[in-house]
Amino acid sequence: MGFYSMPRYFEHMPQVGKPMKKANPENEAQLKAIEAEIHELIKAAQSAGRSDESLNESGQLTALQRVEKLVEPGTFRPLNTLYNPEGNKNGSVSIVKGLGRINGKWAVIVASDNKKLAGAWVPGQAECLLRASDTAKTLRIPLVYVLNCSGVKFDEQEKVYPNRRGGGTPFFRNAELNQLGIPVIVGIYGTNPAGGGYHSISPTILIAHEKANMAVGGAGILGGMSPKGYIDMEGAEQIAESVAKSGKTEPPGAVDIHYTETGFFREVYASEEGVLEGIKKYIGMLPSYNPEFFRVDDPKAPAPPPDDLYSLVPLNDKRAYDMYNVIGRLFDNSEFSEYKKGYGPEMITGMAKVNGLVVGVVANFMGLLMNYPEYKTGAVGMGGKLYRQGLIKMNEFVTLCSRDRLPIIWIQDTSGIDVGNDAEKAELLGLGQSLIYSIQNSNIPQFEITLRKGSAAAHYVLGGPQGNDTNAFSIGCLLYTSPSPRDA
Repeated sequence: MGFYSMPRYFEHMPQVGKPMKKANPENEAQLKAIEAEIHELIKAAQSAGRSDESLNESGQLTALQRVEKLVEPGTFRPLNTLYNPEGNKNGSVSIVKGLGRINGKWAVIVASDNKKLAGAWVPGQAECLLRASDTAKTLRIPLVYVLNCSGVKFDEQEKVYPNRRGGGTPFFRNAELNQLGIPVIVGIYGTNPAGGGYHSISPTILIAHEKANMAVGGAGILGGMSPKGYIDMEGAEQIAESVAKSGKTEPPGAVDIHYTETGFFREVYASEEGVLEGIKKYIGMLPSYNPEFFRVDDPKAPAPPPDDLYSLVPLNDKRAYDMYNVIGRLFDNSEFSEYKKGYGPEMITGMAKVNGLVVGVVANFMGLLMNYPEYKTGAVGMGGKLYRQGLIKMNEFVTLCSRDRLPIIWIQDTSGIDVGNDAEKAELLGLGQSLIYSIQNSNIPQFEITLRKGSAAAHYVLGGPQGNDTNAFSIGCLLYTSPSPRDA
């Protein structure tokens, strides 16, 4: 592609990962069966609710269709597709979410799933929305809503609003992103009352479909400001009877209000596709870095084929494997420059390249460690556990990555931190907290992969999703990661 500076440092780093001697067809079949099950669950969640054909016949695109028309072909990367902590019957939290490239720039995209209750807020959705804003904040990229939200599912409000990360919190988070200079852009469709209205108004730029509206809502908007202050069964029957007699009426906050009078709608389009083109236009106006500025080498595929991982990583989490073989199948040309090899041997730290861009890598060693840790006489350490030296090494490495502005990729397969009085005397508790401080203060995006397990405190000190300001997102296997199998 071209000449890159600093060839001595980055163009020819040592290679890791040995060629695979023999495939493990049984392990591969088991892993692919898990993948197939996940894909079936995703398919079921996406197909639940109103049919695509029914929506299309009514003149609406589905959420997925809108996203596909919004992003550059082949760039959408879904996140949290199966996230459903409250067990909603439709198998999801009624949004489509992920990363995608729009007009040459990456963005976090959230689309109301209009197949399900006209995109209503359901239990668990607020938390999923906050994960989206966390990702946008960490990666410093726009947050784009493709909004079609009918407000909160009335009969489950008590599950939507409570706690400090419930319904309403995303609006404060949108304000925070605006304050940080991270644009929040919304393309709005359909009827958006109450929470849907605040969802509409909180972004930086609003682009509307001609039939869209947004308005303050609640019991009053449904019941003509019922003097009871609430809607009971009697009141609901009266509202239904009243609506039936009066016929369909235009909801408040339509285009003639918010485009011609309030000016909240920046632009209005007659077609669904026009709204998406409007989003593309404003995304195109945003400043962006040229990746070539940061690229140190030509992008290269790993030397051994990545599909080898189906055989190399045992499904049985009690079996050891060579983590260097994993690293060699994930990064450019399988090159890896290790930091402090031999010290803190339970942890592997170093630099690698993704698409020609330098990243820090932290991974668990798998296997036995003789006469280790040093604070236990004659001990045999277990790969996957965290000990004193490894915690110290990670503290140093995260600090160095922060200094040099290198994103970190964590590859964890951990059974936890060492326990007992020897571990306490070795100050592992304090060193673990020190690592949390280092991660929190790093101010760099971090990406966590759980290969088989992420247990107890080790899960969050190894770059886990609990780092709201640092963890861009996590991925892992749905069926056998712990303790939070649905973080991906």
